[in-house]
Amino acid sequence: MGEATEAWGRVAEDGTVYVRTADGERQVGSWAAGSPDEALAYYQRKFDGLKVEVDLIANRLKQSGPSAPSPKDALDKIGKLRESISGANAVGDLEGLLARLDGLVELAEQRKAEHRAVREQQQAEARGAKQALAEEAERLAASTEWRVAGDRMKVLLDEWKAAPRLDRKTDDELWHRLSQARSAFAKRRKQHFAELDAQRVEIRAHKEQLIAEAEALQDSTDWNPTAGRFRDLMSEWKTAGRAQRDVEDELWKRFKAAQDTFFAARNAILDERNGAERENLAAKELLVVEAEALLPITDHRAARTALRSLNERWEAIGPVPRDARQRIEGRLHTVDRAVAEAEAAELSRKDPEKRARAEATVEQLRTVLEKLQVQADKARAAGQEKKAAEAEASIAARQEWLAEAEKALAEFTR
Repeated sequence: MGEATEAWGRVAEDGTVYVRTADGERQVGSWAAGSPDEALAYYQRKFDGLKVEVDLIANRLKQSGPSAPSPKDALDKIGKLRESISGANAVGDLEGLLARLDGLVELAEQRKAEHRAVREQQQAEARGAKQALAEEAERLAASTEWRVAGDRMKVLLDEWKAAPRLDRKTDDELWHRLSQARSAFAKRRKQHFAELDAQRVEIRAHKEQLIAEAEALQDSTDWNPTAGRFRDLMSEWKTAGRAQRDVEDELWKRFKAAQDTFFAARNAILDERNGAERENLAAKELLVVEAEALLPITDHRAARTALRSLNERWEAIGPVPRDARQRIEGRLHTVDRAVAEAEAAELSRKDPEKRARAEATVEQLRTVLEKLQVQADKARAAGQEKKAAEAEASIAARQEWLAEAEKALAEFTR
């Protein structure tokens, strides 16, 4: 067998394979079959395998997030790789790989310190979060918003359970504060509702008295004073508070039944008294329909004469129910305004100053259009297409203005 050499090793004539190191050559194996170059390639592939493992851990140490290896695992892997590389039967820059491992040890230690800092930060955040939960629970312990505070206490408990655990001493201290606050709130709430139950018993008794008086008044025919007293009873009912839930509705039914009995009887009497006013309303409805038939106003003089006659008949009819008065009179006033506006428009059309201004505007626009047409014709003849187009655009705009001005002037000649 011949010899084969390269930068990091050689194969002797007897097939012995050596790797070159800073301390000299070291035997890494022997080769009997094949050429010396094949022997070197074989041991170089072993080196390449070690290099791949170093590259892999180097790349993983560069990663961040959940996929990154733990620093402890990385250091363990580096130690095992160092042992493998130090006595490796491979040809290549083994000392370079060991130097790279030294650098990776520093990186792993850095990652270890970073992980420690992250854990400390997480613990600090968890401590702050749990302290905030305990403090909020202590504030809520004095609340009288029983439903809202009670619901929030439940949320605080859920958030506590979801938060990371702290060291046992700190975690127990903060939990004790939260638990005490919840217990204090629950005790106050229980006491509050016990007092509330006692108050509702008193409220029920008060409402029973109101019902008794309402039932005594329900057949009264002294309409105005009794109606006033029923209003007072209703005010007392509203301010009395609520009795127990299972009796409140029944109490209200009894009270309302007495109230409805009285007001139904009173309303029947008032309906009889209001019969004449309802007849007046029907008559005025007919007059309003007759007045609205004048719209739109085409002859303001005839409309004014007709409206004057309508007003005389209107006054002769008499009052209508109060709840319909504004509506019915509003409809008649609408017709009256339309007649007044037609009269004002007629006066405006006869104003000589406004007519003169309208004539002047029309004449001015016609003069401008004639000048613009001359400019457009000259530009077109001279081949100045852009200038001609601009002039024609101005002509089109002013023709629209002229049409509006002529329309306004025509109003003075109707």
